[in-house]
Amino acid sequence: MAIATAKTTTKTEQNELNDFHEQLKAILPRLRVYALSLTRDRDAAEDLVHDTVIKALTGRKSFEPGTNLSAWVFRIQRNEFISGLRRMRPTVPVDTAIAETLSHQPHQESRLVMREFMSAFGKLASTQREALLLAVLEGQSYEVIAGHTGVSVGTVKSRISRARDSCSRLSPAEARSR
Repeated sequence: MAIATAKTTTKTEQNELNDFHEQLKAILPRLRVYALSLTRDRDAAEDLVHDTVIKALTGRKSFEPGTNLSAWVFRIQRNEFISGLRRMRPTVPVDTAIAETLSHQPHQESRLVMREFMSAFGKLASTQREALLLAVLEGQSYEVIAGHTGVSVGTVKSRISRARDSCSRLSPAEARSR
């Protein structure tokens, strides 16, 4: 009994396989026309039909009998055509020097550091802020700053040194980089 069932199953599978092949053969002319409309080249169309038939035969077990075989095969052909276009897409090797000039470093961290510095700078005494601004931003010498503020050169050096120390102590970003 078990042998008879196995023979019946294999005959049913053989009939389905033959039916699948016959239906696929019947679709071939339409596949060629569709491939030619996609590729606009006879040789490329033949290659596309060949690749489609191979994929359909390979994936035959995923086809559900009783559904539309031609729609299934045409979808395979369309997907194969699109995959071929993607494979043929031109690529350009990107030189690292060029890539670095095209990309930008993120600005979030620099803005955060600037915000933290401005907070620390605002907490300085006004005399220290003035001395630090004149020395660092305007590039003035200690003598010019001393003459501008009316204090000795030693006092200007002391104010600038204390302002730098306070800023580095008050700024969390400065503490992280150490």
